[in-house]
Amino acid sequence: MDDADVLVVGAGLAGLNAARRLERSGLEVVVLEAADVAGGRVRTDLVDGFRVDRGFQVLNPAYPALRDAVDVERLALGRFGRGVVVRTAGGDQVLADPLRMRGTVKALASVVGADPGAALALLRWAAPSVAGRRVIAATTEMTMDGSLDAAGVRGPLRAQVLAPFLAGVLGDSEGVTSARFVRWLLRWFILGTPGLPAQGMAAVPAQLVHRLRRPVRLGVAVHALTKRGAGWTTTTSAGNFSARAVVVAAGPAASAVLTGRPAPRLRGLATWWFAPPEPPTESRFLHVDGLAAGPVVNTAQVSNAQPGYAPAGRHLVQASALWNGDGPAEAEVRAHLTQLYGRPATDWPLVAVHQIPDALPAISPSGWRTGACDDVDGVLVAGDTADASIQGALASGAAAADLVARRLGAAGA
Repeated sequence: MDDADVLVVGAGLAGLNAARRLERSGLEVVVLEAADVAGGRVRTDLVDGFRVDRGFQVLNPAYPALRDAVDVERLALGRFGRGVVVRTAGGDQVLADPLRMRGTVKALASVVGADPGAALALLRWAAPSVAGRRVIAATTEMTMDGSLDAAGVRGPLRAQVLAPFLAGVLGDSEGVTSARFVRWLLRWFILGTPGLPAQGMAAVPAQLVHRLRRPVRLGVAVHALTKRGAGWTTTTSAGNFSARAVVVAAGPAASAVLTGRPAPRLRGLATWWFAPPEPPTESRFLHVDGLAAGPVVNTAQVSNAQPGYAPAGRHLVQASALWNGDGPAEAEVRAHLTQLYGRPATDWPLVAVHQIPDALPAISPSGWRTGACDDVDGVLVAGDTADASIQGALASGAAAADLVARRLGAAGA
């Protein structure tokens, strides 16, 4: 039986960050991970020289928890453009960083022929995002769609720009996500320019693993947690482990099984990765379809933003769609990409496809909490179920670690 001060179940971002902070407090930590590699849902595959993340993800350097956890500069981020390309009946329209443009209301309204009143309403609705967490938390909580209705955000600006963009970000085409959470996410888009690490998104958990004193125990599935006196014993596929405290960060569904608490609702996304022989665009922007003419909720030539994702002289395009177990066919995705880029995508070589049923936790009204960890009969549960983002996962792991360290009287707590 292996002994430690703290056992961390799960080597995703929340678990790894918890372990890093616990070690920094002087505690002995064992991290158990059922998979054969650390990272949880943040994974990168190397396929024929292309780097393809497990589902399209972006990294926002403005996240404070990210800057605390890793050396962001070492990630060598390649940045996307600050804006989106919107397909409209009048052709492609570029909405580039409207919150920093001169004549912001006019710029927003001109994109899809919206009236200035709707553009002003959107800016008023988004204003709490700039102010910060306390102001966001003081707003009336309701669904995103209900909040936009109440604010008078309507017309083509909402239907052709905001709705398709947020559908891909949230995995929610019904507008039922917490309005507070949506404003919180918008805050980070305002403060930072998302990008991709040169070595893929897996470079983030790789840094966290490298900073641990003890290596992660991979391929070890935890079957049960049992309270023993003042500590805990775990039954695993590699024998029993004992510890004074336990942090469960095994992903939303697995954590629910181990702790007996209800499993959160999860949203699915599917991502296709293509290697077109010729670049379909020179843009570093995300492309969305304001006409809602197909299954693709967003697409981008990621190799324009981060050349490290493709071999020299090659190109990589991602296309993401909502997925509920019975997603769109590849032919539908190709047909939609043909419309979005204005050139045939039928012959683009397919690099990889990822269908991820648990891509994002659904954050319902009143469900958003920042830096949240839960105490379930003495077990600390960390993850992004209350703040579905990389910021949320890292902050939750940090919060769990700090609470455990205080309970154990660690010197660094």
